[in-house]
This record gives sequence, structure tokens and C-alpha cells, in this order.
Amino acid sequence: MKRHANVTWKGSLVEGSGSLDTQSGALSGLPLGFKARFEDESGKTGTNPEELIAGAHAGCFAMQLSHMLAGNDTPAVKLDVRADVSLQPAEGGGFEITKSALTLVGSVPGLDEAKFIEIAKKAKASCPVSKALGAIEITLDAKYG
Repeated sequence: MKRHANVTWKGSLVEGSGSLDTQSGALSGLPLGFKARFEDESGKTGTNPEELIAGAHAGCFAMQLSHMLAGNDTPAVKLDVRADVSLQPAEGGGFEITKSALTLVGSVPGLDEAKFIEIAKKAKASCPVSKALGAIEITLDAKYG
């Protein structure tokens, strides 16, 4: 399986801008720009690579955990997952992604909290996006409720 996304960028990093389109069409003409990446913490001026990685990580982890819970005969009623991806200045200049912090609140009838957290940790480790992000720290804060 392969999936793709296209970005068209015009101009320099700071003054330029771009747009992102995904194969599915779910994202079409989504604006990209320096301000969205480095200046606008509200996220209202467009997206950036870190936000897209966070979305991919949260989605992948939720799907992997859902699959593992169903395989345990304890399907989830609801899983709320958030991923916070950290971008920081790198030693020697530039920037680097250093961390993806997953936060999970799950409702899984018939499963105790300890087993829920155990399965969530396994899902974090086996999610394909977690594996792809192996060069950075990945944390999980899981709550049952």
C-alpha cells in the first residue's frame, strides 16, 4: 500500500507559501506557511508538518489500540487521543522534532484500568507511525474513564 500527498510551494521560506493536497481529497488546498509553523500558536493560519505528524500519530495509535482491544474481546466504546509534537531548535542550527506525546482517555467496558494501560502501551509500541517516529521520544499518558 502506498499513499501520497502533494505540496506546491512558492517563494522563500519566510515570505513564501504553499498548499497541501492528499490522495483521498480529505485535505485539498490546505494552506502551509512559515507563520503557521513558527509564529501562529492558534493554528488558524494553516497547517504545518508537525501538526500533520501529530494527526497521523493520533489516528494510527487510536486505530491500533482499537484493534488490540477488540482482539482482547473488550472493544472500546470511545477512545479520545491527542498527540502533541514538539519542534525545537537543534544544536548547530535549524530545528528538529524531538517528541510526540500521546494523551489517551478510553472507555472500555469489561476491562480494568491496569489491563487497559498495558494494552495501550503495546499499541503505542506497535503502531506503524510510532515505529516510523523511532528517532524521537514517544510518551503515553493513558487514563481510563
